Amino acid sequence: MAAPPESLLRYCPPQLISRRGDRASAGARSAKATPSPPPRTPGAVSPSPKHPQELLNAILPPREWEEAQKLWVQEVSTAPSTRRDVVQLQEQLDRQLQQRQARETGLCPVRRELYTQCFDELIRQTTVSCAERGLLLLRVRDELQLTLAAYQALYESSVAFGVRKALQAEQGKALMEKRIAELEEERRELEKQVSEEKAKCEAIEQQEVERREIEEKKHNEEVLFLKRTNQQLKSQLESIIAAKN
Repeated sequence: MAAPPESLLRYCPPQLISRRGDRASAGARSAKATPSPPPRTPGAVSPSPKHPQELLNAILPPREWEEAQKLWVQEVSTAPSTRRDVVQLQEQLDRQLQQRQARETGLCPVRRELYTQCFDELIRQTTVSCAERGLLLLRVRDELQLTLAAYQALYESSVAFGVRKALQAEQGKALMEKRIAELEEERRELEKQVSEEKAKCEAIEQQEVERREIEEKKHNEEVLFLKRTNQQLKSQLESIIAAKN
């Protein structure tokens, strides 16, 4: 594991704790050297330890890494800060934001990390000069982190909800498209049946017209035959009457 990257939080020079094979004893010495902070009650400020280094280790734990089979520990610096240090911190923050190409707006983990380091450095500087003020700033930092975590959880749940709704919409869209295809097929079948029924109706109408024409022709022929027969009978009757006279 390589050395940790550059941080806006000021640290002391790294110290060699152990070599390979001495990790267990080194861990015990490190735990003894940097005791864990007591649990804090929300709304209460913990009492200041006797040594500033212990207080800073409780607020900002030392960082450890292994390099070349050696364990290194780097604690937060207890050196007091001047106004010049604050100006340099601001310049370093601006330079890091530009070098790491942090986004100016919106969600940006790089910008959030740098501002978190800057806030930790301000807490360190304040704690060195006034422990109570540093502990109060620690409460503010923890509350901000809890708020950010809540917003992040809300954002992730909203994204999951949106994805779930999108999947449901896609499934519903597929079902609707299938239903539309079925209705289109049913419409085509009904149009085919309508066309067939229209063709049958036209055929029946044509047959009826032809049958009516045949019946009218037959009727006219019968009428004409009856007229001729009537005329013949009339002529015969007149000739009979004329013969009797």
